[in-house]
Amino acid sequence: MDIAAFLTIVSIHLAAAISPGPSFVLSVRTAASEGFGVATALALGFGIGALLWAVVAMAGLALVFELVPALFLGLKIIGGAFLLWIAYKMWTHASDPLPEQTANRNPRSTLGAIRYGFLFFASNPKPAVFFGAVFVGLVPHDTPMPWRLAILAAVFANETLWYIVVARIFSLPRARTAYMRLKAKVDRTFGGLIALLGLKIALT
Repeated sequence: MDIAAFLTIVSIHLAAAISPGPSFVLSVRTAASEGFGVATALALGFGIGALLWAVVAMAGLALVFELVPALFLGLKIIGGAFLLWIAYKMWTHASDPLPEQTANRNPRSTLGAIRYGFLFFASNPKPAVFFGAVFVGLVPHDTPMPWRLAILAAVFANETLWYIVVARIFSLPRARTAYMRLKAKVDRTFGGLIALLGLKIALT
């Protein structure tokens, strides 16, 4: 392992992190509806979820999925069902007004947002396959522990910082005002997108 290989891994993961997916949809919706603080906590949960999948992939879980396809199928079904549940909640509450944001109250607690972000990200087993494919090709078995820890730290930083940027952009007053005006349509659209992503995860 050298710095060039390390930067290659980091760049590949960053490109994957910023590509639109269910986490992006949830981040945008949370930032606009609940504010920067809650969306930042959600981003931290995403980072912890990415770190989890990176650790298990580095430990060889992607290979286990190949050897035991039923395990991967089961995780896909569970993950897809979780996303469908989130989509259902978004759809049914689309017409609810936004809670007022005050200095002393957030719509969701920091710990609750972190936990929600972690469960949301961890419910998708495909990152384990992604990380497994990257690590198999670019992380030799004899990679020293300091390099391994640096890779894991970079994965956490990429995922968390990207979604903090998303949180900042979509929590600005103009974005929130636009969201409030179109909340029912936006929530149902985002709910539909997450439902489709959940079905895709479960069925493909």
